[in-house]
Amino acid sequence: MNANKSNLQRVLEAGAFAVTAECGPPRSADADVVIRKGLLLKKFVDAVNVTDNQTAIVRMSSIAAAAILKSVGVEPVFQMVCRDRNRIALQSDLLGAAALGLRNMLCLSGDHQKFGNQAQGKNVFDIDSMQLLRTVTDMTEKGRFIGDEFVMDVPPRIYPGAAENPFADPFEYRAARLEKKVESGARFIQTQCVFNLEKFATWMKEVRKRGLHKRVHILAGVTPLKSAGMARYMRDKVAGMDVPDAVIKRMEPFKGPEARAEGIRICIETIQKLRKMEGVAGVHIMAIEWEEAVPEIVEKAGLLPRP
Repeated sequence: MNANKSNLQRVLEAGAFAVTAECGPPRSADADVVIRKGLLLKKFVDAVNVTDNQTAIVRMSSIAAAAILKSVGVEPVFQMVCRDRNRIALQSDLLGAAALGLRNMLCLSGDHQKFGNQAQGKNVFDIDSMQLLRTVTDMTEKGRFIGDEFVMDVPPRIYPGAAENPFADPFEYRAARLEKKVESGARFIQTQCVFNLEKFATWMKEVRKRGLHKRVHILAGVTPLKSAGMARYMRDKVAGMDVPDAVIKRMEPFKGPEARAEGIRICIETIQKLRKMEGVAGVHIMAIEWEEAVPEIVEKAGLLPRP
């Protein structure tokens, strides 16, 4: 076993169908919240993403929460957004994360602060997510910082990934955008939630035409719906989200616990169809403060035991 490789990297490189989930840190300094969520997921996924002030709302730092997860035996994927840090802080935090033994990183631009609870805050965006990917690659493979001839004696050991939205407009450029991220150093990709399987399959066809499925590990995002109202909100209010009317109509007859059960069924069916698509290397389950649903989804989708 290569000690420099994360569990997620080993699973993906072995060709196993990977499963990751998500943990949103609390809006407090309560480490127990992170531990509780992590232990719920521990036996059911290969790694757990820790979001970085998602939707621009102040939360416990991703790196700190990821370190807490690691301390209880849960492999984290720490996220880093370009919104809040300049290149000095980004590189410094990356070194700190690596020193703490964190191996997986998701590079993101970050939601604009106007969407969160600190609308008057100043954003940074000194570099974008593709430049951050390149920075991570140069630091890990060459031991070099941005624009600096200095070569570090102990470079960070980071497995870098990125996000991709197969449904955003203009749709015809989505595969080309993915290719740029791969060329910038992305080793794995986690996508936006997949509800429109037909459109996702069209995107994957373009991905395969470019041979990208052989150069990067693609984990398709899935989200269990709690209600028809949630489905409509995601369709109408969340940028880049594609929720077909057929999915909403399927959820409409159900309320309360029955609606949640139907949402889990749809999620499981989606995973089973995604597993049959050439080039899909795994799934990323975004349960959105519903971590309790993940074990049931993973078990009923036939994804146990984990490698």
